[in-house]
Amino acid sequence: MRFARLALALGLLLGVSASATAETVKILVQSSPLAGSQFYAVAEVWPQIRLGDRLTLIREPENRHDRKAVRVEWQGRQLGYVPRAENRAVARALDDGEKLDARVSRLREDPDPWRRVEFEVFLIL
Repeated sequence: MRFARLALALGLLLGVSASATAETVKILVQSSPLAGSQFYAVAEVWPQIRLGDRLTLIREPENRHDRKAVRVEWQGRQLGYVPRAENRAVARALDDGEKLDARVSRLREDPDPWRRVEFEVFLIL
């Protein structure tokens, strides 16, 4: 919950407040490229993915390559991972039970798999 308190304090400093009448407040945590997409289902589901589609973030603390690993799924299909260099805050928030929302923010036809899919992660207050 430490992450949520920090985000709420930041929101208040910026003039954003969570009122009792507001349904939810979302604060952008990060924007990232999708890591490892060339090894998973991106090519197969590419024609169906749309901007704004919800993504599921799943912690993999037992991942042998990265103890902070966060898997990214679309409709139950693994697409890749939050990049290792950017996964600490998201992993900690998930471990702490914070509510996060991830969405597809950019799709490009590009030979470089790191440039094909970008996503944003929001903290929900």
